[in-house]
Amino acid sequence: MKIQEITPYVLTSKEKGSATWASMMVLVKVVTSNGMIGYGEAVPTLRVNTVFSAIQQVSKGFLGKDTDNIERNYHEWYKQDFYLSRSFESATAVSAIDIALWDLVGKEVGAPLHKLLGGKFREYVPVYANGWYKDCVTPEDFAREAKNVTRMGYKALKFDPFGPYYDWIDERGLVESEERVKAVREAVGDEVEILIEHHGRFNANSAIEIAKRLSKYRPLFMEEPVHHEDIEGYRKYRAHTSIKVAMGERLVSLKETLFYLREGLVDVLQPDLTNIGGVTVGRKVVSMAEAFDVEVAFHNAFGSIQNSVEIQLASVIPNLLLLENFYDWFPSWKRDLVNNGTPVESGRVKVPNKPGIGVEVNEKIIEELKANPVPLEVPEEPVWVVGGTWKNFK
Repeated sequence: MKIQEITPYVLTSKEKGSATWASMMVLVKVVTSNGMIGYGEAVPTLRVNTVFSAIQQVSKGFLGKDTDNIERNYHEWYKQDFYLSRSFESATAVSAIDIALWDLVGKEVGAPLHKLLGGKFREYVPVYANGWYKDCVTPEDFAREAKNVTRMGYKALKFDPFGPYYDWIDERGLVESEERVKAVREAVGDEVEILIEHHGRFNANSAIEIAKRLSKYRPLFMEEPVHHEDIEGYRKYRAHTSIKVAMGERLVSLKETLFYLREGLVDVLQPDLTNIGGVTVGRKVVSMAEAFDVEVAFHNAFGSIQNSVEIQLASVIPNLLLLENFYDWFPSWKRDLVNNGTPVESGRVKVPNKPGIGVEVNEKIIEELKANPVPLEVPEEPVWVVGGTWKNFK
């Protein structure tokens, strides 16, 4: 089959999610010469306009190519785009197209991705909850919502307790953050894992002080404790703390990933299939992590196509720790888009067996919610935090 059409779509609705980026999706639809359709997903964040345009440009390098030659197609774009290893927009565009091509190959042979990738290592993928703490500010807010999460059957949950602090944190911020984490730990008990999200925003000294305050609450890991590119900061953090470090959602290539692994800067790798290079690069990254005895917890925050393909890859790897999950906190249209094909039950997801990425896409939702890409407003609260949490409470 030949690639005949590649079309990007921006989806949004009046029903919003737990954050700006959670309220929209950037889809890619690939149509073949015989009419088959595959779907992929790109990263939205603040760059919806530029990602949409990047998909249109990257598509020019794929039209007319054979859908079965996924590896070659990726490397053809690698050859063409001199700045792929440094361009988020190009990386997420090629990732979305790659995911759609894997979806197509699975549909062509009538098999889910897990069968094409070596078969299931597990029937159920364990997940942790995220997005559950919208508008939580006080310790009581966090405790109340954390209890609700555990009542839903989740055995692990992640949250950002740091309010409006960026790059540095003072004593007031340390006290408030600790009170929130303490409240969550007391609310969920010792049998539920808590994961601390830093959003890659602190300098090393602040991150180390945070670790000293919060280690007593036994977090499973600290996610992106320092800025992504702050290599010296990561080294300093590793030298002065003993808590597991998770990172990787901003990685955009195989070789960039190797650097963090070889330097021993990460315990839990968090690649995102919507910007690491799709399934083609993603499967190599997780195998490389296995060679370094590093566990994997895919970053999985944007939409239901991303969620579906990451469930497939998470089901086949031996070094999976957990899969991030916003599914129960998506706006309902994101679940409707895949006909609620990946529900969470007792903190895990049964691996779908439908061909391709394992779900059927409801094209009526696309027609109803497609919108023109427009520049997004830039509010004081960054779009990468869960909404309504960029606040002090004292």
